Order: sequence, then structure tokens, then C-alpha cells
Amino acid sequence: MATINIAQECGCFKKSELVNNVSFDNKDDAMIKAQSIVKHMNEEFCGKHGFELSENGDDFAIAMKAPQQAQASGGCCGGGHCS
Repeated sequence: MATINIAQECGCFKKSELVNNVSFDNKDDAMIKAQSIVKHMNEEFCGKHGFELSENGDDFAIAMKAPQQAQASGGCCGGGHCS
């Protein structure tokens, strides 16, 4: 049995139709669903937070990560393409 857990339910999660603590019969199905949930949360939620997936044995956790701040160099991301 594999489980997907959302560590902190933000307001967008609570308003969505997503469900926390979902269990699957096998790890592969859980991983595919967890990746889909993280993608949806990062693309469709308000953008105040980012979300990342971690794996612990057969279980998957989705946690909030701090939003990335624009760097002090005029908002350049540092990727080398701004100069």
C-alpha cells in the first residue's frame, strides 16, 4: 500500500477537489498520481507557494517550498541569458 500525503493544506488546496492521504495498491500508481498533483498545484494554484514531491519508501509527501525571490540584480534569475 502506497500513500500520498500533503503536509500542509494551503487555502488553494482546501478549495480544490484534491484529497489528502490517498492510498494506492501499488507504488507506481501512487507516484504517477503524486507527480500529477504536484504539477497541478504548481501550475493552477495562486502561486504564493511552490510544491515539491519527496519519497519515503512506498509513501509520497507533497510539501510547500518557499517562493523563489527575484535576485537583487534587477530581477535577473542568474541563468546567463539576461546580459
